[in-house]
Amino acid sequence: MPEQPPYEPEGAVAGTGTGGAMDLAASEARSLEPTADDPRGKPRGLWSDAWRDLRRNPVFLASGLVILFLVVISLRPSLIASGNPLACDLAKAQQGSQPGHPFGYDGQGCDVYTRTVYGARTSVTVGVLATLGVAVLGSVLGGLAGFVGGVWDAVLSRVTDVFFAIPVVLGGLVLLSVVTSDTVWPVIGFMVLLGWPQVSRIARGSAITAKQNDYVQAARALGASSSRLLLRHIAPNAVAPVIVVSTIALGTYISLEATLSYLGVGLKPPTVSWGIDISAASPYIRDAPHMLLWPAGALAITVLAFIMLGDAVRDALDPKLR
Repeated sequence: MPEQPPYEPEGAVAGTGTGGAMDLAASEARSLEPTADDPRGKPRGLWSDAWRDLRRNPVFLASGLVILFLVVISLRPSLIASGNPLACDLAKAQQGSQPGHPFGYDGQGCDVYTRTVYGARTSVTVGVLATLGVAVLGSVLGGLAGFVGGVWDAVLSRVTDVFFAIPVVLGGLVLLSVVTSDTVWPVIGFMVLLGWPQVSRIARGSAITAKQNDYVQAARALGASSSRLLLRHIAPNAVAPVIVVSTIALGTYISLEATLSYLGVGLKPPTVSWGIDISAASPYIRDAPHMLLWPAGALAITVLAFIMLGDAVRDALDPKLR
């Protein structure tokens, strides 16, 4: 006779009988035990999971170290460059590397190393301030449009279509060519003016998706005000895509500033900028390539670092990739 299977209580299935229930309870208890990632033994949310993934991502660590270094030298460039970026000696114009001047001299006899270090301050400042302005303005307008809907949403959508139709470089040539200020504010204002529609559309879509969730509908049914729904329930759950796009866009704005400065409508001397130095070095690329190599290389590394950081943040915050 075939061997009979062991007796199980009625209604029991694999893993759900008495032994299965004990195993399940033990498993759940272990999942709530303190760990290195969660010492309090509490369930992790989106942001804690994202931070855990970022700490284990070598791309995030590498790009973060590069960006941290850029921020430090932007705040205190004298830590690694003791010279004056505006001190020039025409007798040394276009000379190559020398002791104490590893990057050589530019066409005006200025130290390329010192100007490259000080150029990070301008580029990082413009990129960070432009990104903050774009993120705040785009998030507010787009979030309100997605939450309120109706006429406000329709009007904002048409306005963003108009801004998307304006070529960025051409718009910069037209708008900044009439500006006489030597500060960074006109360039930052131009970037915010043409950059907010992209963030606005992303914030609008996130707000529309978030307000359809069950917890928002439940809060609305319990009598929560519109401001409470927007600030406490929708905004915290719609901000992740904005953070990702803003992080990637920061590198784009640094590149845009260099492009506009290269074309002569962005930052102007005596401001120290990588775009200005690249523009000044381009006619001498055959005779003195070092004048172009170092500022262009610093610009490329900076933009790449921010793009890699944005990609890492996107992968950590996207639940579809888990």
